[in-house]
Amino acid sequence: MKLKMKDLPLSERPYEKMQFSGSTSLSNCELLSIIIKTGTKEETALELAQKILNLLDNKGKDSLRDLQNFSIEEFMNINGIGRVKAIQLKAVLELTRRISKPLNYLNIKIKEPQDVVNIIMEELRYEKREIVKVIILNIKNIVLKILEVSHGGTNFASIEPKEILLDAIKMQAPRIILVHNHPSGDPTPSKEDFLITDRIYETADVMGIQMLDHIIIGDGKYKSLLKFK
Repeated sequence: MKLKMKDLPLSERPYEKMQFSGSTSLSNCELLSIIIKTGTKEETALELAQKILNLLDNKGKDSLRDLQNFSIEEFMNINGIGRVKAIQLKAVLELTRRISKPLNYLNIKIKEPQDVVNIIMEELRYEKREIVKVIILNIKNIVLKILEVSHGGTNFASIEPKEILLDAIKMQAPRIILVHNHPSGDPTPSKEDFLITDRIYETADVMGIQMLDHIIIGDGKYKSLLKFK
C-alpha cells in the first residue's frame, strides 16, 4: 500500500514540522510541498516537490533560484502539476523576487560599482530578457531615480543616447549610471557594449551630464566598463 502524507509521523509532516519546529527546519522539498499543498492519487505533495527538484538537477541547475526561470507551461509539463499549482508556484517565486529588491533605493549614495550591484543584481540576474536601466544621481552621487528605458527583444546597441539621457536632462541631474543585463548570465562586455558606452558617454558630456559607469549584470557576476573614471 502506498504511503500517504497522513500516514507519516507528525514530526515528518511538512505543515506540522513548520508549525512546531520553524521554517528553517524544513528541507527544500518540504517547503515546496507546502506550496503545492495537495498531491495526486499516485503521488504525495512531497513526491511532486521532489520531481520539481529532480527537474532542476536534470537541467544542470544547482540553485532554487533557477526555478524563477520556469514558465507556467514548464511547471504544467510536470505530471501532477496542473494549472492552479503552476500559477501558485509562479506567484510565490515572483514574491520572492520582489522581496529581494531594496525597500527604498532613493537617497542611497553610490560610492563604487558594488553599491549599484547591491541594488540591481537580484532583480536582473535571472532575467531572460535584456533590460536597460539608467540610474540618475545628484552631484553627491545620491540616487534620485532608477528608470527602465528598454526591455525585451530590443537590441541594446540600437538604443539611442537620447533615450538614456532624456529624464536626466528633464531633471537637470548632473550624473547617471547605465546598467543592463546579459540574459546568458555572462557579464563579459561585447564589442557593441563598448561602442554604445562610448556613444552615450560622449553625448552625455556634451549635455553637461557625467556618465559615471556602465555596469553589466550577469548571474551573480558583473562587469564595470568605466569604474567611475
